[in-house]
Amino acid sequence: MIKITHDDFDVNAMISNARTPKMGALVTFLGTVRDDGMDMLQFEVYEEVAVNELEAIEDEAFGKFEIESVEVIHRIGDLPVGENILLIIVGAGHRKAAFDACEYILERIKESVPIWKKEIGESGERWIPGEAHNS
Repeated sequence: MIKITHDDFDVNAMISNARTPKMGALVTFLGTVRDDGMDMLQFEVYEEVAVNELEAIEDEAFGKFEIESVEVIHRIGDLPVGENILLIIVGAGHRKAAFDACEYILERIKESVPIWKKEIGESGERWIPGEAHNS
């Protein structure tokens, strides 16, 4: 599953739904809005391109690693401190493949998916420079 949404997500439910009997490992990455002296992060996306790129990254991961499943959900909009931003769940028969694939997917998302973030706080607003985005 690849999804971009304004809505929060239930991490435990998503992990439970990702499980299958073939998996010996489920590796997750959960990115959240940390308190860096701001009130919130605002995420904007070029959704059609972002979904296509996420699907291509998913295909790459299946081609490079012995994995059973990939789930990616990324939130957009205004997210206050503590909110979930990004969840990646990778299922595999063995932990090494799951860990390696999860890290690969995260780094590829940061490199190439057109999602941008802006910090908003008492001192003003600023776009975060860098790769496609940083979670």
